[in-house]
Amino acid sequence: MSSTDLVLLVVAIATAAVMLSPPLLRSRDWRATVTPLASIIGSGFLVAGPILGHVAGHYAVAAMAALCAISYLFGLAVRDNISRLEPMLAAESPPPVLLWLDRAADLALILAYFVSVAYYLDLLADFALKAFGVVDPMVAHGMTTAILALLGTLGYFGGLRWLEHVELGSVGLKLAMIAALIAALAWALRSEVAAGTVAVRPLADQAEGFDAVRILLGLIILVQGFETSRYLGDSYDRATRVRTMRHAQWIAFVVYMLFIGLLTPWLDGRLPPEGGDTHVIELLRPVGSLVAPAIIVAALLSQLSAAVADLNGASGLVAGASRQRIPVAIGYVIAASASIAVVWAGDIFTVIAWASKAFVLYYGIQSATALVVEWVDPAPTRWGRIVLHGSAIAIALAVLTLGRAAAG
Repeated sequence: MSSTDLVLLVVAIATAAVMLSPPLLRSRDWRATVTPLASIIGSGFLVAGPILGHVAGHYAVAAMAALCAISYLFGLAVRDNISRLEPMLAAESPPPVLLWLDRAADLALILAYFVSVAYYLDLLADFALKAFGVVDPMVAHGMTTAILALLGTLGYFGGLRWLEHVELGSVGLKLAMIAALIAALAWALRSEVAAGTVAVRPLADQAEGFDAVRILLGLIILVQGFETSRYLGDSYDRATRVRTMRHAQWIAFVVYMLFIGLLTPWLDGRLPPEGGDTHVIELLRPVGSLVAPAIIVAALLSQLSAAVADLNGASGLVAGASRQRIPVAIGYVIAASASIAVVWAGDIFTVIAWASKAFVLYYGIQSATALVVEWVDPAPTRWGRIVLHGSAIAIALAVLTLGRAAAG
């Protein structure tokens, strides 16, 4: 076992011990943080490196910082709506425009969940097959379809709810794997620097110019997931949801920046037509023999938990949007069927772009809602908020009109 493998193993065990400790698992704030955190990190942690390497090359960490900043701007609108919109909607006669916008946001989120579930499970299938040396989109689509059919059936018969109870544990293990990967990369880089052999890999097949900007705009899905705090009102008060959503975004951003920063010297700019989403495994094979298994375990944990969370969310929103005329059980079947259609409609990079646009449509509506709230009930920071929410709307429009899939 190499020293890098040893570091990975020790950090994984130590971090898992902390993440799975009873005091942390009992923490109310941590439980409220875990739900959005699981979605954010599950959204694109493992595909971010190769895609950003293809888009921005050695400046991948700057591209990641831009995505984090954009998502924080969208998060501000969602947090403002938790704090200020929700009391207005609960009032006896809320402004009709706010009711309309809130309903439009729910419909947009249903669409986003349909696409994101397809994305998560397609990615899960790709990583699972990669463990056996199989890189075949058709086989992956078939596996994803089977998983979706199973989840839809379990949801219909009420068998998915038990999976929600393993979320805390799966997130803890996932964070342990991620911490271990970051530690392994840092140790490998330290070893190269000490030996005087550190070198940035040459780039090949990199996107250029405005094309790179358009691809970057289609990658918001990589930092999506914080909006789940908006829908935890039955379990947590508004102040807790605002605070823990902010914490989830901060933790996710630190994780992303560390990982992409340490991964940058290994990036080669390539995004293979087949297996591009799992290319991180090939990039990091030289780091240590335990790196590939750690990546695959992290992928399986993150994608399944994120997919189940969004499938649950989609089924509930379908029932709510129909004013309960469609039962939640049928909502699972509708969501699973729609996701299967998405799986077969395009490759993984196309689905990533679709998911980004679907979520950005939701964030744009949330930002527009926050803007209307400022006009209806001005706050002391009114003009600053108007500028921020207006900027978020402009970014959302840019993503919707210009964002495109990465060229695999």
